[in-house]
Amino acid sequence: MANLSDTWSLDREIVLVKVLKYPRDKVFAAWMDPQALAEWYGPAGLRIESHEADIREGGVWRFDMVGVFEGKEQRFPNLVRFLEIAPNERIVMDYGTPDPDDPDRFRTTVTFDEQADGKTVLTMRQLHPSPERRRFVIGFGAVEYGLQTLDGLAAWLER
Repeated sequence: MANLSDTWSLDREIVLVKVLKYPRDKVFAAWMDPQALAEWYGPAGLRIESHEADIREGGVWRFDMVGVFEGKEQRFPNLVRFLEIAPNERIVMDYGTPDPDDPDRFRTTVTFDEQADGKTVLTMRQLHPSPERRRFVIGFGAVEYGLQTLDGLAAWLER
């Protein structure tokens, strides 16, 4: 993925934005706390089971998204590698499965911009390995699931 992410390409990008009524240090903190992250992260109806959560530059978060489909529990293994963490500003990570050669791994950049009114504009940019992969993940609901994840963050911040 390293050479694919050297050039950002709009035909491989998905952008999600959410305005949150909290200051960016509080929003950023929700990403840095492993317990909090496991509580709010992921699409509606799925739960997170963390196996490893080393949230720092060079660290990894290994977890399963778990849900019941057609009456049967299913697990979706995930691995996030944290490449850059600029406190209250930006998180850059590679996201995929635990397979070290995962061909569908993608780069995610999350930015936290505080508005004059104290609200935070959270922008999540995903860069997929190919235009075809981007179309595929959009087709199975990646945009909707991503927005559900950001809604989960908003709900968690409300508590």
